[in-house]
Amino acid sequence: GYRVSLEGNFFGRNHTYITFPEYNPCKHIKLDPPANIQSNVTASKCQIRWSVPWYLVEILQYELQYKEYSMSWETALNKTPSSSLPQIEIEATELRSGITYIARLRCKVSENEDSYHSQWSEWSQTTVFQRPGIPKLSEKILNTRTMQFLFIPLSFGALLYLFWNCKLSSSCFLTSGQKASPVLTFPHQLLSFSHSIICTMGILR
Repeated sequence: GYRVSLEGNFFGRNHTYITFPEYNPCKHIKLDPPANIQSNVTASKCQIRWSVPWYLVEILQYELQYKEYSMSWETALNKTPSSSLPQIEIEATELRSGITYIARLRCKVSENEDSYHSQWSEWSQTTVFQRPGIPKLSEKILNTRTMQFLFIPLSFGALLYLFWNCKLSSSCFLTSGQKASPVLTFPHQLLSFSHSIICTMGILR
């Protein structure tokens, strides 16, 4: 350890004042903040990485703060990595879709370390990220109903067309004295086509 003292001349006399009789620099450290902070966002999480000197990796602990970009840091959420690795993950469920976030972090010597002790560093530079937007349920319903409204008139138009063709064919057959087989088969065609429409509408829902 070291002995830190303060000397001064007061009223023409020299005086020595002992400030720290046993000062150990290893117990009074303030580190530089983590550097090169970067974020990578996927559909399930946001991974934030940074860098520190290699010889400090195993003895440091970190604190991450993140918030919505437009909010103040007083509203920020804190997150502590579970290991000394220079990375942390934020689950997508912790982020609002389509909102821009900003994050920063600081470090200090781990409290489990006996040989060194430090206070928190200053906050690092920030990184900005955004969770990808997810289509709203109302938009999906709107698209489905639009398809239904378009499909229904087209389906009935096809039914009318089929009915008209069958009617004309049956008239021609009756005029020539032949059996009106198209008239007999029309109900079966109509039921089959109606069944197809109902099934398709069920799928659209």
